[in-house]
Amino acid sequence: MADQFTQTALFDPAEHLQTAEDIAAFLDAAAEEDDPAFMVRALGVAARAHGMMQLSRDTGVSREGLYKALGEEGNPTLSTLMAVAKALNLHLSFTPRS
Repeated sequence: MADQFTQTALFDPAEHLQTAEDIAAFLDAAAEEDDPAFMVRALGVAARAHGMMQLSRDTGVSREGLYKALGEEGNPTLSTLMAVAKALNLHLSFTPRS
C-alpha cells in the first residue's frame, strides 16, 4: 500500500482579518496573553492584513521601519504603536484587570 500524505498550507491569520473589528478582536485576544513579544507579533500580523505599504503611507514610518518594529525582534516605540493603531482605525484603550 502506497504511503498517502496530506498536503497542508501554512495558516496566515492576516488573510482572515478583513475589518477594523476583526483586527480589534484579534489584538484584544493577543493582549490577553500578557506577553509583550506576542503582542508585537500580533500587531505585525494586523499590519500585514492592512497592507504594509498603505500602513507606511498612513503612519509616515518606512516599510522597513515597520517590519523591524513589528517583527520577531521588534520593540516599537509608543509613538509607533499609536500611529499604527490610528492607521488601523483603532485607538489604544486601558481597562482595569478583572
